[in-house]
Amino acid sequence: MRQFDLAPLYRNTVGFDRLFSMLDQFVGVDAAPSYPPYNIERTGENAYRISVAVAGFTESDLAIEVKENTLSVRGERQPSEDRKAEVLYQGIAARTFERRFQLADGVQVVGAALGNGLLHVDLVREIPEAKKPKLIPIATSGAPSIEAKKAA
Repeated sequence: MRQFDLAPLYRNTVGFDRLFSMLDQFVGVDAAPSYPPYNIERTGENAYRISVAVAGFTESDLAIEVKENTLSVRGERQPSEDRKAEVLYQGIAARTFERRFQLADGVQVVGAALGNGLLHVDLVREIPEAKKPKLIPIATSGAPSIEAKKAA
């Protein structure tokens, strides 16, 4: 039996939870490590948070852009001229990166914050009124029919 790796789709999409939950039941999904590491959390019924580990980056080193349902997080660390010490070992990665996340229709970025080496991007899925479920009243047998209401 051939096994498909859906990990890239699962890790880079937000708002498609039900679809991927169903796919996970049929296919085992293994997450591959990538730089920078990140988490995608559900913080409410229609709210999400993407947390990206950006240790060593400042606000001016980071850029967040949303274009055509794609969220891009870029980081490019500027060389520090005030550092006079010679680095003997550099274990904290400071390389340039770009991370893209595919957003479902109606998912909007509502804010971003940088703290404790993590960049948090908050998202909300806003369902348009036309796509929200509506309760349809059921007429009783004694109530006028639709045709009678149109004629009136």
